[in-house]
Amino acid sequence: MTSFKGRIIRAAKLDVALYEEVEADRSAMSQAMLVVVLSSLAAGLGGLQRGGLSGILLLTIGALAGWYIWAYLTYFIGAKLLPEPQTDADPGQLLRTIGFSSSPGLLRVLGIIPIPGLTGIVFFATAIWMLVAMVIAVKQALDYNSTARALGICVIGWIIQALIFGLLFGFGRTV
Repeated sequence: MTSFKGRIIRAAKLDVALYEEVEADRSAMSQAMLVVVLSSLAAGLGGLQRGGLSGILLLTIGALAGWYIWAYLTYFIGAKLLPEPQTDADPGQLLRTIGFSSSPGLLRVLGIIPIPGLTGIVFFATAIWMLVAMVIAVKQALDYNSTARALGICVIGWIIQALIFGLLFGFGRTV
């Protein structure tokens, strides 16, 4: 079995072979979930100055829910609505690959360093890095030939997920 730490590093390095590996390894689901939890905790700790202790819990729960929703949306959109002829995937493959694409998010813990503006820079850089990793993850899990198609699926899924979260958490807020 490949080491968990090694998989995290390879995922962050955008190693295409890693995403193929976890796509095929059904036993990697718990590792993928743990990557999402650790990445979420890193975000909570990195944003501690903004969200406090309750923010850590909310970010962790929100990130897990977001991962799950986004993976299923990506599966439905990419494998059912807009597949390529060779696309053959199940939801678990997307959950595993997208989970590992959260690996760069572990660096969000650096946002806790009390340097003005650092948190924003760290969070922005890791968000872009995680998006690139997710495009690779989706391309591999859905067996796409086109990176542009994988990017499009990720963007469509993100927009729908954002709308869902906006509806769920936007109610009750006043402007």
